[in-house]
Amino acid sequence: MKAICWTGIDRVSVETVDDPAILNDQDVILKVRLSAACGSDLHLLDGYIPTMRAGDVLGHEFIGEVVEVGAAVTKHKVGDRVVVGSFIACGRCWYCRTGQYSLCDNGNPNPGIPEALWGQSPGGCFGYSHALGGYAGSHAEYVRVPFADVGAFTVPDDVSDERAVFASDAVPTGWTGADLGGVQPGDVVAVWGAGAVGQMAARAAILMGAERVVVIDRFEDRLGQVVTHVGAETIDYSTSEVIPTLKEMTGGRGPDVCIEAVGMEAHRNRVDGVYDYVKQQLRMQTGRPTAVREAIEACRKGGSVFVLGVFGGVVDKFPLGALMNKGLRFSGAQQHGQRYIPMLLERMQRGEIVSEHLATHVLPLDEASHGYEIFKHKRDGCVRPVFRP
Repeated sequence: MKAICWTGIDRVSVETVDDPAILNDQDVILKVRLSAACGSDLHLLDGYIPTMRAGDVLGHEFIGEVVEVGAAVTKHKVGDRVVVGSFIACGRCWYCRTGQYSLCDNGNPNPGIPEALWGQSPGGCFGYSHALGGYAGSHAEYVRVPFADVGAFTVPDDVSDERAVFASDAVPTGWTGADLGGVQPGDVVAVWGAGAVGQMAARAAILMGAERVVVIDRFEDRLGQVVTHVGAETIDYSTSEVIPTLKEMTGGRGPDVCIEAVGMEAHRNRVDGVYDYVKQQLRMQTGRPTAVREAIEACRKGGSVFVLGVFGGVVDKFPLGALMNKGLRFSGAQQHGQRYIPMLLERMQRGEIVSEHLATHVLPLDEASHGYEIFKHKRDGCVRPVFRP
């Protein structure tokens, strides 16, 4: 079959790879209908995530049709249209039983690598390096889905592929940030990043009853989507000072909840942004925490800061003093999709969440290089390239 493969730093290509096969009786094989690129894929392309190997199939946000089922699968049959959570979880371990699916003890068959990096291993993830399991990704004609009764969900007939594909990762990731960040009715919430995850975190905050939600970015087209499709306010950090603006909007106090949805390659046209970039290029730190620092500085005393953007290792100049002395609650997580996806599909069905606007470029697999190039460099208004095998 054809698949989009990582072939080196800043290189992807369409290759012919082996068709997937049932390896465990809890597996299903899907014929992929749509597979979206994710901002975290760019960290793979830029070489910041270790343990990638040439020929690894990319992609972890997808919807497909079941074409084969393992003997122990009970919830799915051939012909079902399903969306799949990007993190792979067994559904039985202590973490899964407590709803922390991305921390599954059994989803990652290569736990030794992340244990060496982080002390413990999270679950596995489709198409996201051998540190997270070495699973083949979804930018392909077919994909194997382990623990299918836990991680795959039937899509309602009246929810389009273009909307439902984002129930795989972007929408539940955004919901994770707003939920675990502790958004309450009446809160003021600030979100750094107007990509797919930032937009969906903002929409989640609105649906949770936040009084004001503000999204911070510099790309006019993305900020326009926030206003039109999410219903939140915006700040363009290239023309406005973020922290004074947020203080003015909150009577001098600062947002109750600050959600960072940018990650390890945050951009900032200030001295700290240049500092972070240089240190990262020299591999003296693995991430650029510019947006995290600003979120900590902006948050009101006693507020909450939640990190949704992907970070892989260590960062420099972390404002621990501000975190401690302001009494902030600071946390982060990969998405617990299995916990939220059924509810999110219902909200999509009711029109409370729309996400098809994020698929600005729907392309065949053969246009993988073009899709990732415009995605990485934010050209042609690209928010997400979505590949249709």
